[in-house]
Amino acid sequence: MNAFETDVEHTLAAIAAQSLFRRRRIVASPQGVHLTADGRELVNFCSNDYLGLANHPEVIGAFKNAADRYGVGSGSAHLVCGHSMAHHALEEELAEFTGRERALLFSTGYMANLGAIAALTGRGDTVFEDRLNHASLIDGGLLSGARFKRYRHAGPEHLKSAMSGAGGKKLIVTDGVFSMDGDLAPLPALAELAQETGAWLLVDDAHGLGVLGERGGGVLEHFGLNQTDVPVLVGTLGKAFGTFGAFVAGSDALIELLIQKARTYIYTTALPPAVAEATRASLRLAHAETWRRDKLKILTERFRHGAAQIGLEPMPSPSPIQPILIGDSWKATALSEALLATGFLIGAIRPPTVPQGSARLRVTLSAAHEEAQVDRLLDALDRLKAKNDTDTAP
Repeated sequence: MNAFETDVEHTLAAIAAQSLFRRRRIVASPQGVHLTADGRELVNFCSNDYLGLANHPEVIGAFKNAADRYGVGSGSAHLVCGHSMAHHALEEELAEFTGRERALLFSTGYMANLGAIAALTGRGDTVFEDRLNHASLIDGGLLSGARFKRYRHAGPEHLKSAMSGAGGKKLIVTDGVFSMDGDLAPLPALAELAQETGAWLLVDDAHGLGVLGERGGGVLEHFGLNQTDVPVLVGTLGKAFGTFGAFVAGSDALIELLIQKARTYIYTTALPPAVAEATRASLRLAHAETWRRDKLKILTERFRHGAAQIGLEPMPSPSPIQPILIGDSWKATALSEALLATGFLIGAIRPPTVPQGSARLRVTLSAAHEEAQVDRLLDALDRLKAKNDTDTAP
């Protein structure tokens, strides 16, 4: 074994010693509330399929029809010969859905964030980011070449202080709904600060679009903000919309700039046209079937109320992301495994995804869940809590 291999082995051992080792589960069923993973039938409470559209018959039908029409692969990047009518139609519909002049498809949310931040900033500019931003936003800021500053989570006052004296172009970057905490960014205050300082504001609303707002317009609709308030909106299609890919929406000039400068758009293969057609179907469903958002709210309130009744305290979140803070990574992993033994799939989220000492169970709700399933989960959590209290009693 050479020095490199030895170092790799030591690194893996150190990760395992901290209960931070990650393993993949092999899923043999469609995504949904009922999941077959590693040969077990489970009730799934860890998916981001918030509206229950990933396995919807209309979405599947649109995908199949489009595969017959367009084939499977897109063949190349959008700027070569990969930009299909399906892609173009979806971009126009996403622009209308978000109330913006134009939208631009990216192959993944990670690519959208890396590409947008690097296209908008560079040397001599400054990117300001919330400390709990998603890794793709953090990496986008670090790789842009601009000065990179992080501000306290949801802390506009700290951000204002950090922006003092900054030169060049200024870009404020934040998640709309924070994926591991479920809370909302203070966007009205951030938008006001951006106006005061001449900065632009980029919001990644991956976990809000389709879920928040009467029309499903996300955290911007929730707060009543428009394109002037938030010039750069990033959204993903693999969560509430149940498909795959991402987009950036904004002014005509912004989108033209990204087409010319966003390397993660220019130099990667376009997502399959069939995925675009499937997303058009899910977008229509998300807009028309308002009962999905209504049910999600009911289930979220039911879970929070029930958790409080059994002495658990989910983190403050109005979204379907309902984390239960555990703290210790070993305990979080043990609880996740104990829930698995009772038939519930819930992920233990540990560092570096979350800060040290804040490991948690990340419970996520879907419109496809039923109230009885939420109640059964609460019963399981209650039994585990009672057992833990007994085991730790003096």
